[in-house]
Amino acid sequence: MNFIKLLLFSLFLISVNTYSQVEVNKISHNGRDRYITTTIGYPVPGVYIPMNQKEPSTVLNPDGTGVIQAEDLSKSKMNWGIECTEEGIPIFREGFNSASYTFWYRPNDSDIWVNSQFSIHFAKKKMFLMGERVKEYVDYNVQ
Repeated sequence: MNFIKLLLFSLFLISVNTYSQVEVNKISHNGRDRYITTTIGYPVPGVYIPMNQKEPSTVLNPDGTGVIQAEDLSKSKMNWGIECTEEGIPIFREGFNSASYTFWYRPNDSDIWVNSQFSIHFAKKKMFLMGERVKEYVDYNVQ
């Protein structure tokens, strides 16, 4: 009977630990390993477009896939992530009412990872991708 209780308790701990971890992927850029995640505590997935325009757009899916549209309006499927530590802690620079992250993406037809800037402007409730593409967000953590 004690063995069954111990087994059930162990399975419970393993399942809780498995579902609570942030997914981290290792990428290589210029011979250096880096780590990326799609989870940083803010709603990063969504559609990013230049202000007062409809195109070109970038779509970021929660699973790390997406579609990036070039200036000529051609679209490419891609994988993406925000740079983090090996443990999944996002790496960022804090500014006045903002945070700046390194955004990594790789078009599916390429083996090369490209980096760009991703920033969150807390007072404006906006996220900027690649400097010009923007998405508004709702901060559910406000108390």
